[in-house]
Amino acid sequence: MASTNETPATFQPLPGRTADRSAVYHASLRALLDLVGAEHPEVDEPDDRLFWRHRARRTIGETVARRAMHPAGARGMPDEWFEPLIRAAVYEPDPSFNRQLVEPAIAAFGRRRVQVALLDYLDTGAPAGAAGAARAWYWTSVGIRYLPGTTTMTPESAAEYEAVSDLRERYPALRRFLADDDLDLRRCILPGLTLDPQMYPSQMRDQVAQAVQIARTSNDDYLRHRVEVQVVPER
Repeated sequence: MASTNETPATFQPLPGRTADRSAVYHASLRALLDLVGAEHPEVDEPDDRLFWRHRARRTIGETVARRAMHPAGARGMPDEWFEPLIRAAVYEPDPSFNRQLVEPAIAAFGRRRVQVALLDYLDTGAPAGAAGAARAWYWTSVGIRYLPGTTTMTPESAAEYEAVSDLRERYPALRRFLADDDLDLRRCILPGLTLDPQMYPSQMRDQVAQAVQIARTSNDDYLRHRVEVQVVPER
């Protein structure tokens, strides 16, 4: 009898951004450190920007999270912190590290406000901002918790999930993927894009097929690889 074992799908890492905006990002972290009243990191190698950014990002995140834990909570958060914090998360060059800014922003200002801001970037922002918003969106998902031994969400988890359900329906990733041929934007959107046509209203299912075709015929190796990992076999 033939084996039914299948080789697990492997993912190519998301390539680096197509344009180097590290100097602008570095400057935004400096401004954000000043805004939240945190000390600028000291590093042994003054020219080591990567290490400096790691320290700065962690310091900012810890400062914001600590303020959010104050008894006053979100009511005591300076509103002027919000936009610079989201902007820094959006323009973080490495998708592994924007979490250090996104999660403190959620703790300080609430999941819904953070998601709305990212949707605005993704919907109408320039390609670089929309690409960063797609990457940051991943860390805004609700962590689902279940009642022991069941597949039923806990009441708290269900309430949290429902509180932002309308925003998931507004997620414009498919439309933006089709409308904008910026390579970095498409690379960042595709991993979070559902490619099962049955998950969309009937009038949008042709758009899913268009997205698959764009990725399959792209000159970019990452898009061609990623779409085959994600595509849902016909049923």
